[in-house]
Amino acid sequence: MKIELRNICKSFNKKTNTIDNMNLTINDGEFVALLGPSGCGKSTTMLMIAGIYKPDRGEIYFDGQIVNDLEPKDRNIGMVFQSYALYPHMTVLDNIAFPLKQQKVPKEERIKRAKRAAEMVQLEHLLGRKPSELSGGQQQRVALARAIVKRPKVLLLDEPMSNLDARLKIEMREEISRIQKELGITTILVTHDQEEAMTMADRIAVMKEGQIIQYDTPMELYYNPKNYFIAQFIGTPPMNFLKGKLLNNQLHLPNSTVELDCEFWELNRKEIEVHVGIRPYDLKLGKNGDVYIKGTVSMVELVGHSKMISVKVGNEQVRFFAEPNISIEYGSVIEISTQTSSIHLFDAVTGRSLKKDGMNKGLVKESVYN
Repeated sequence: MKIELRNICKSFNKKTNTIDNMNLTINDGEFVALLGPSGCGKSTTMLMIAGIYKPDRGEIYFDGQIVNDLEPKDRNIGMVFQSYALYPHMTVLDNIAFPLKQQKVPKEERIKRAKRAAEMVQLEHLLGRKPSELSGGQQQRVALARAIVKRPKVLLLDEPMSNLDARLKIEMREEISRIQKELGITTILVTHDQEEAMTMADRIAVMKEGQIIQYDTPMELYYNPKNYFIAQFIGTPPMNFLKGKLLNNQLHLPNSTVELDCEFWELNRKEIEVHVGIRPYDLKLGKNGDVYIKGTVSMVELVGHSKMISVKVGNEQVRFFAEPNISIEYGSVIEISTQTSSIHLFDAVTGRSLKKDGMNKGLVKESVYN
């Protein structure tokens, strides 16, 4: 099912809009994540799509038909909540089959479909248990099976993995992604966890204060953030930032001056202050790149496959990765570098990216999340 939100506004008080003139298109069969910090409006957006909230202004379309006044039960959606919302007195089988019972599906048919849904989430051996006898991951699988047993055209996931530990989160991410691809259901995930969004979604709508700041693929968000907020928000560990000055085609940093190509960057004869962003994975030990940084080692962390090194550069912390067998001592002064093609520039006043539109679009590197 194709979903369109056109000029949607929603307010819970007269002073500010929780959702402010939002436009969003989700294609049939697409997996989209609504990602952002707490209070940005992502759950409100999902609840309007579900029909639990009604927009104050604007229209919501399902396959070209306005559904603003359509009741939730008539929207053919399945929902998975953060709290699981299982019936404690019912068995796993009865919990999964309950939506079909409400729809007055014959008993034989609903048991058959409930067992099939349980098989899809690998719970067929637990059908006789009660929720209290299940682990958190198993309860979440029951909630997922209950949502898909109705064969909905839209699947809504509201922070479905926030109560799980790290290992179970990985398992559930894989499980949900597999089922979504197998069934081809248009799916919307609400999350504040960028790793969930980056690993699962076809496209991500990054939200801030009731607006979509950037709507793009995970790789484009990672390599071509449109503004300072996106650059700060996307990436684990986060992007490093240094203060710099831009004049004509030269970028002035504390330890180096870099020549920039006007074909790729919006340059100005007036000197402006900029935030210079560099991903930790793009920095290398030594003075081998166009852009180099000198600083004092403030932390060395072994993370298995590599060492994550923190370097104090003025008042900023810069992180990068080194081979695990390299000896780097706390307090030592080192040089690290990268290529000009790997940096990001943002106007320090507006936060806007200074990379020209279309530059590197679709020519991103292989994603570190794949």
